[in-house]
Amino acid sequence: MTPVEIYLEQGKKKVFACALDWPGWCRAGRDDDTAIEALAASAERYAAVAAEAGIALPTGWGSDFEVVERIPGSATTDFGAPDKVAARDTEPLDKDPAERTAALVAATWVIFDRVVAGAPVELRKGPRGGGRDRDKIVAHVGGSEVNYARTLGIKSRQPEVRQRIVEVLRAPSDGSRPLAGGKGWPPRYAARRIAWHVLDHAWEIEDKSEPA
Repeated sequence: MTPVEIYLEQGKKKVFACALDWPGWCRAGRDDDTAIEALAASAERYAAVAAEAGIALPTGWGSDFEVVERIPGSATTDFGAPDKVAARDTEPLDKDPAERTAALVAATWVIFDRVVAGAPVELRKGPRGGGRDRDKIVAHVGGSEVNYARTLGIKSRQPEVRQRIVEVLRAPSDGSRPLAGGKGWPPRYAARRIAWHVLDHAWEIEDKSEPA
């Protein structure tokens, strides 16, 4: 059994454990151990993404992890989003792994749309009545994707932006940031951040669709 390689993004209040080769599979905890525990607990959920992308999982996948990098986090980390580019994100991405990455990101949208279609309009609220309902989450995810796409040099609106993101992620990359002046997100990181955001809200909708 080969361990899943992950990195830890360590903020002051929150830590993210992120799988390097499985875009979107990132979970947070209050420290290293709880972040890794949260990642392991979501393995079955993420397996549905791999299945949708047509990627077979090896025996024992998701039960063993190897931390290959630790990265200091930021205020964004503590706010609740993986914010830092890992060392591997700047490495070249050849044709086959690029297509695999794009397929996994595309699969997260299929999962998200399926969850939304089966969810009630009004979602269960928090103990103080906080939280957004389904359609506001959908609008938030769609708007964020338009903004995220700009970090890859894409200027499109929904629904075309998803197709354009997949086209860019499917192309081989030298791992550099795509915008002038060394700005933007390397494709590996962009894939992880975009897919994480989609899944985080898909799973939120699922959880809040169930009775308390």
